[in-house]
Amino acid sequence: MSKITFLGAGSTVFVKNVLGDVMMTEALQDFELALYDIDAERLSDSERLLTSMARSLGSRCSVKVYTDRKEALRGAKYVINAIQVGGYDPCTITDFEIPKKYGLRQTIADTLGIGGIFRNLRTIPVMLDFARDMQEVCPDAWFLNYTNPMAVLTNVMNVHGGIKTVGLCHSVQICVPHLFDALGIDQTGVVAKIAGINHMAWLLEVTRDGQDLYPEIKRLAKEKQKEQHNDMVRFELMQRFGYYVTESSEHNAEYHPYFIKRNYPELIERFNIPLDEYPRRCVNQIEGWKEMREKLFASENIEHTRSREYASHIMEAMETNRPYKIAGNVMNTGLITNLPREACVEVPCLVDGSGISPTYIGDLPPQLAALNRTNINTQLLTIEAAITGKKEHIYHAAMLDPHTAAELSIDDIVAMCDELIEAHGDWLPKFTS
Repeated sequence: MSKITFLGAGSTVFVKNVLGDVMMTEALQDFELALYDIDAERLSDSERLLTSMARSLGSRCSVKVYTDRKEALRGAKYVINAIQVGGYDPCTITDFEIPKKYGLRQTIADTLGIGGIFRNLRTIPVMLDFARDMQEVCPDAWFLNYTNPMAVLTNVMNVHGGIKTVGLCHSVQICVPHLFDALGIDQTGVVAKIAGINHMAWLLEVTRDGQDLYPEIKRLAKEKQKEQHNDMVRFELMQRFGYYVTESSEHNAEYHPYFIKRNYPELIERFNIPLDEYPRRCVNQIEGWKEMREKLFASENIEHTRSREYASHIMEAMETNRPYKIAGNVMNTGLITNLPREACVEVPCLVDGSGISPTYIGDLPPQLAALNRTNINTQLLTIEAAITGKKEHIYHAAMLDPHTAAELSIDDIVAMCDELIEAHGDWLPKFTS
């Protein structure tokens, strides 16, 4: 029996979506769904839910829980990753509260910025442990990564883990629908071309019947900016740099040095920027889980509609050799020619029985490549810190982060990093000076 292993299977709602999709895919019937998580209670919830769902859907997939990670991985053909190291309490709290002492405010802090750097530093060692296990017990498996920070972790698994890895994110899938809904434009027949890096990929072309829709998009966006709405940062970036970016305004507010500034506090209201947004979401999610759990288990007949998640479609395409197009995070093997080859990029990819084949893009418009490189610099230095164990590279990553560098002095950046390292304690490996 072939096996799909889910690491971080305590994420019950996400497990329901991804593995529910698997149960509805004929080519993936008879697979074992191997569940692994360090939280035994949440793991038990996922097992119970999926077992009920398999009955309701008439799926031939079997569900099995593992307490030994290596055994969960043994013989897997596909591995889905959705872990979060350190959780909301204590690590997310630490990521927000210590920078706040230095006057550095964040919105999400799960990709770049000082919060993204430290999320990477505590997650990379765990990911490399996964890679070592996989090299031993399932070296040919595909690793489907949903965990943020997406670009860095996908890069590490490919380059330093030696595992076939693709990073999967929703931002490309929802980019055009959200933009067109916001502007009241019909999406019928729209063709889009998107490429860049995760959370900062660009809507390079958007047409209908060969007609460029950007002039109308920009006209409507300029009008919409006259009133407050939830996508003001992205519309401002489009006006200034010429292209719409994939990830949300609350994310992009902290990827650039222009929006969250102590000396310009009026920008927060002007661009409707939700400071401390991610901690609020975490608290709401934790508080809402009990009610959601009761609803999930209220009926033995659990329904499911195949979701927009890429995972089941990727596995189906590989099993059947029927091509499927995704937006994938992959290594930049000459795909985007004015971004570093060491970087992980987000480009259209074709999936079939031969695996994942990324699309050649060529040069991005120079201003977009420049914006991407400001984020890539910090990504690559964060990887350098994690792989070498040298504290100086943590400082380098933070000093090169656009938002951090725009707000703090070098001395404050170093002091903040040192305080974050101390506060994380055993959540981080030991770094040498």
